[in-house]
Amino acid sequence: MNSAYRRWLECKELDPKLKSELASLSETEIEDAFYRYLDFGTAGMRGILGAGTNRMNLYTVRRVTEGLARELGRQGEKTKKRGVVIAYDSRRQSPDFAEEAAGVLAFHGIHVYLFPSLRPTPVLSFAIRHLGAAAGIMVTASHNPPEYNGYKVYGDDGAQLPPSQVQNILREIEGIEDELNLNAWTVEQGVKAGNIHRLGEEVDTAYMDYLLSLSWQKRSPRNEKLRVVFTPLHGTGNQPVRRVLRELGFTRVYGVREQEQPDPDFPTVPSPNPESQEVFDLAVEQGKTMGADILIGTDPDADRLGLLAKNADGEYIAFNGNQIGVLLLSYLLEQRKAHQRLPEDGVIIKTVVTSDLGRSVAASFGVQTEETLTGFKYIAEKIKAYKTSGKKSFLFGYEESYGCLIGTSVRDKDAVQAAMMCCEMAAWYKEQGLTLLDVLEKIYQKHGYYSEDLFSFTFQGKTGQTKMNWLMLELREHPPESIGGIRVVKLKDYAHGLDDLPPANLLKFHLEDGSWMAVRPSGTEPKIKFYFSAVAENRREAEGKLERMKRLIREVLMR
Repeated sequence: MNSAYRRWLECKELDPKLKSELASLSETEIEDAFYRYLDFGTAGMRGILGAGTNRMNLYTVRRVTEGLARELGRQGEKTKKRGVVIAYDSRRQSPDFAEEAAGVLAFHGIHVYLFPSLRPTPVLSFAIRHLGAAAGIMVTASHNPPEYNGYKVYGDDGAQLPPSQVQNILREIEGIEDELNLNAWTVEQGVKAGNIHRLGEEVDTAYMDYLLSLSWQKRSPRNEKLRVVFTPLHGTGNQPVRRVLRELGFTRVYGVREQEQPDPDFPTVPSPNPESQEVFDLAVEQGKTMGADILIGTDPDADRLGLLAKNADGEYIAFNGNQIGVLLLSYLLEQRKAHQRLPEDGVIIKTVVTSDLGRSVAASFGVQTEETLTGFKYIAEKIKAYKTSGKKSFLFGYEESYGCLIGTSVRDKDAVQAAMMCCEMAAWYKEQGLTLLDVLEKIYQKHGYYSEDLFSFTFQGKTGQTKMNWLMLELREHPPESIGGIRVVKLKDYAHGLDDLPPANLLKFHLEDGSWMAVRPSGTEPKIKFYFSAVAENRREAEGKLERMKRLIREVLMR
């Protein structure tokens, strides 16, 4: 019998629901639930809810929070008094996990600022900076299926922790021998002792004021003419998105009634991911009824935004993350230039797996582009470095996975500000007789046609990790000479660091025509992700290249 399983089964104080689940597990399920501790990586931890060390539950939350508490305690009383902000989304057990984390920190004498109800991830990031806290915790599994939950840790700059700081917490976590017998106060005990403070409306109001400061078209009459359908996909985005649009004078915003309320089961969608067009089926129906110009949707923790626009035939066409990013980038730089607020030292940031179209657009405005590894924490690191050195002015950051950032008071991707800016942008172009599809076509005509896609292969359980490791090794040691009939001219392997970036398990194959393919295991899910970017002089040629590139990789993986 697995020793960790036995330890949990024999624990008298174990949560009764978890104990009941333990008794029903098969040998294979026991192996998967206890073969490791749930990985606390550079994006925090994320996993399936349930009993076991490799599952999300009160005890894995308590263990990681204990490690964080020890690290903060090691930094001294000043850090403990600055405190930790804790927020959570609409997922199963999110409030319980948030309160458990608060109780562990309070027991260690660390001040906690606890949101009284669900909030988006960008609000958590903003609150850390606004309150001058030492750290933050966000309980969320982002856009994963309903059986998942997760836990992300933020530093005092409002960004997810960089690898060096994660290592400090990991060292503390590894010193914990028994996660079942760690101490934690109840929230009531923490409040009574003065260590837990429930936040009110002040942070929400400050965040809203910050969003409004980013707008270029405050309460313009054109905003009243735009028709918008918005869905929060059962998550945290409903109130903040509706509020900011109302403040800016968007009076024709229609919700998707079946998806407005928070629901951890996400009953209307297979997975609450705005990257998937099928989650907009109800929004499309609503859009056709209301004659909406655009449809927008946020994921459960409101850090990713999906966008669709109506074409000339009255059908709604979805934009991918690269396209949303480049539309916003072009609009923002256009507005800055028109308002004479385009700095000479301006810079945008994108990830290495994000389309190069943004680089071309930025260059046409005289703006520099820098690249980071996948993950918004790396974009946040660059912003911090610019603020410290004063050498560059950050203008915009984005990644292909439907995340972007405009200002610097939030240091993670922010779908609330993205929703606001997409509506403002659509209203601006509508007044000129243009849809967002028209605008994107104009960008392609000027800078070339880019066709991008992403697909993933899932590898579950302990054997899945082995398969992923083997596949990455094969691609490193036996790289393809061509992809989709286009010769590979360079392979960039980031395993040991490259282009002044830290090490990462990422391969990028550059093709002779400017197209590329990148491969990396997901940091949050048991998947390997394949990213494709095909470049050509016209749409048909670009899309044809993309399909050939994808077909070859699928054939290789199916062997």
